[in-house]
Amino acid sequence: MKLIEAIIKPFKLDEVKDALNEIGIEGITVSEVKGFGRQKGHTELYRGAEYVVDFIPKIKMEIAVSDDLVAKVVETIQNTAKTGRIGDGKIFVIPIEEAVRIRTGEKGSDAI
Repeated sequence: MKLIEAIIKPFKLDEVKDALNEIGIEGITVSEVKGFGRQKGHTELYRGAEYVVDFIPKIKMEIAVSDDLVAKVVETIQNTAKTGRIGDGKIFVIPIEEAVRIRTGEKGSDAI
């Protein structure tokens, strides 16, 4: 089992979610996050004052999948979230040691 974390641009969320649904992914956790990478942020003007926006709004998606689905999920997110411009995001694949469904007590792959 793996946990796939994807940091994407907010306007791409619906498109990525729909693409994941099409390949059979049903469970996704989504969080609104802020951060920066090479993008570094930008300067904005508000009420005549200039200030630096260091952290850019992003969406963090977390998807737990069995090992055989990892490549397909990563490829789907990558192809759907890509705009070709700086700040498209990152995808991380992290091993899951154990998963437990609280309601039923199912463990391992059955829990995801």
